[in-house]
Amino acid sequence: MAEDASSLVGILETTVDLQSSSEKFHDLLVGRPHHVTSASPSNIQGVELHEDGEAKVVKERIESIDPENNRATYRVLEGDLMNEYKSFVITFQVTPKEGDTGSVAHWHFEYEKINEEVAHPETLLQFAVEVSKEIDAHLLSEE
Repeated sequence: MAEDASSLVGILETTVDLQSSSEKFHDLLVGRPHHVTSASPSNIQGVELHEDGEAKVVKERIESIDPENNRATYRVLEGDLMNEYKSFVITFQVTPKEGDTGSVAHWHFEYEKINEEVAHPETLLQFAVEVSKEIDAHLLSEE
């Protein structure tokens, strides 16, 4: 995790090994986002995010989509996250594994907390890992 001197601004990143192709994973998240609810029903119901047993709501805007590199960036505009963060940007990129089948999802969060008491979003990063694994399993079951 990298932070500036104020420790209000931070970056969190993680990777997830996937068995599905980078193109299929990217297509589901970007081209067919309504299918995410069937791929990860325990975590996502429509526009509601369930974390720690509590419903969370988020509204995002697509900042950029790069289909050639299977990358997309979203900016959170409103919802529960904005009660704790001044800004929150999520970027994911899925790349093929070198010399192997499958792919790797890379999640990158850039954020600015509203104050020092707000925790870094590690639970949200773990949530991205869990949803990625569920999407991967869903895509494999479609084959």
